[in-house]
Amino acid sequence: MTSAPIAITGTTGRLGGRVARRLAAAGVPQRLLVRDPARAPRLPGADAVRAPYGEPDAVRAALEGVATVLMVSASETPDRVDQHRAFVDAAAAAGVGHLVYVSFLGAAPDATFTLARDHWATEEHVRAAGLTHTFLRDALYADFAVHLVGDDGVIRGPAGDGRAAVVAQDDIADVATVVLGDPGAHAGATYDLTGPEELSLAEVADVLARVTGRPVSYVPESVEEAYASRAPSGAPDWQVDAWVSTYTAIAAGEMAGVSSAVPDLTGHPARTLEQVVRG
Repeated sequence: MTSAPIAITGTTGRLGGRVARRLAAAGVPQRLLVRDPARAPRLPGADAVRAPYGEPDAVRAALEGVATVLMVSASETPDRVDQHRAFVDAAAAAGVGHLVYVSFLGAAPDATFTLARDHWATEEHVRAAGLTHTFLRDALYADFAVHLVGDDGVIRGPAGDGRAAVVAQDDIADVATVVLGDPGAHAGATYDLTGPEELSLAEVADVLARVTGRPVSYVPESVEEAYASRAPSGAPDWQVDAWVSTYTAIAAGEMAGVSSAVPDLTGHPARTLEQVVRG
């Protein structure tokens, strides 16, 4: 594990917080870049600095003297790509040696899942900025599977019989910790991070029912039905597009495929959905 300072973003969230705790346990000095330092985790060897993604001057100042940064993608907003670009430019200006970016499986300009396009745009900007980098392309989070279930115990969406290899956030954090510990060994690499099995949403429902002990089922929707069922939420169009395209990407086969990156990099098997739900 490197003794050089490492900057971590997103530490008030689930993924960044997991990585920060792992690094702290290993005795690695950290700089936690957050919107509100009062909300940052209190960890040995870690200093919290206010550096919102959309404030490049603050980001540049926070990254001065930092060798490596973990860039967890910003919260979903219409201007997220602009925020990412501002952060990347600030990191380059600060002289950061290596940027590890948490991207998404199948990131591409024509990805069915709309937010995967945002990740592709960010990856392209990192390359254009000339930063040494590593991309961690995560599958859908297994940890969020329970949130797909409505109050009536039904998962609804236009996923058809498509399959997804959902991944545990703990496995992503384990991989990120390995990469941050020896970034040079992973320079230029792109890792697809998945769970150990492809599951249809009907199978996801079966796992959730078995573990939680309550009825859970999957009801396929058409795309038109999916938009109609989500309209009462009042969410903006871009957000509804993201929700619906999560399912259509599964139907298109863009969430399928099992990668060996988690076991290859961490030395342990990737966690199954059942293991994640059981906790």
